[in-house]
Amino acid sequence: MATKKVVTDSEAEEKAPKTAKKTTAKKTTAAKAAASTKKKDSEDAEAKKATKKKAETESAETKTAASKKSAAKEVESVEQNEQVAEQPIVIETHAEENQVDTGVEVTIAQKLLSLYNLQQILSQIDKIHVLQGELPEEIRDLDDAHEGMQTRINKYHEDIANLKAKITEEDTKIKDAIAAIKRYEEQQNNVRNNREYESLSKEIEFQKLEIQVCEKHKAKQEVEIGAKSEEIVAFNEKLKEYEDILEQKKGELESIIAETQKEEEELNAKAEVLRAKVDSYYLSAFERIRKNARNGLGIVQIDRDACGGCFSTIPPQRQLDIRLHKKIIVCEACGRIFIDRQLVESQGEAE
Repeated sequence: MATKKVVTDSEAEEKAPKTAKKTTAKKTTAAKAAASTKKKDSEDAEAKKATKKKAETESAETKTAASKKSAAKEVESVEQNEQVAEQPIVIETHAEENQVDTGVEVTIAQKLLSLYNLQQILSQIDKIHVLQGELPEEIRDLDDAHEGMQTRINKYHEDIANLKAKITEEDTKIKDAIAAIKRYEEQQNNVRNNREYESLSKEIEFQKLEIQVCEKHKAKQEVEIGAKSEEIVAFNEKLKEYEDILEQKKGELESIIAETQKEEEELNAKAEVLRAKVDSYYLSAFERIRKNARNGLGIVQIDRDACGGCFSTIPPQRQLDIRLHKKIIVCEACGRIFIDRQLVESQGEAE
């Protein structure tokens, strides 16, 4: 038993170096693996840092580009909004001053004053036309009434003629009936039986009834003739009244035309001179606005913060733009051109 134990111990001693070698080898392998893992982790960490740094740089560049693009869009949007806001109320917005045919530069203020002076002259011409225009309308109405009355009188004369013709027809029927009665009475003297006598008696009775109907129709037609004759007399009196009024109105119109013709010619001459001072574009726009306006005003002043034509409220910023005279501005409600009151007053003081 002791020998066996010694052997066992020796074997253990022989095995011990081998185990130590294996353990050392394992520790070396583990250390290498740990070092390799640590190195790999370090490389991964550096790679992550580089990737993160690159991503942050790209994100910063993207944000910068996006902010620049957003700022550009905002600027463009603001410019578009300003253009849209100004577009409906501006007839024409040229930065440079236009030139008329004379070659002299004309400012917006001068153009507005020319249009305003033209408006004043045209308003005076409109007043003359209104004064003359009422009489021609009255004369036209009287002419229509006169013509209608004359047509009605002629129609009544035709009706009377037709009624007289019917009366003549009724007289003819009565004469024919009287002749038939005489003929039937003569035939009754030569009848051969009662049957023929009764038949002739019925014919005579029928002709007498026919005479009564004809006389009734004649009486009715004679009444109608009398009524229409009376109406014709009344119509003739009315017609004479129309003729007298018509003659009076025509005389008044001729006198007014004679009085205002010279004044109207002078105003038209002044208006032509002022039209030559205004650009054709503005003049056509002004004439179009005047045509559509009820009171004939194409250019108006601001009165109590409202349009002088349609009385719509004008915002303060729009009033400031009107006072600057940088562009021609029209009312958003009625389309009339605005002119500053101070500009008109300054023109009066200069004159």
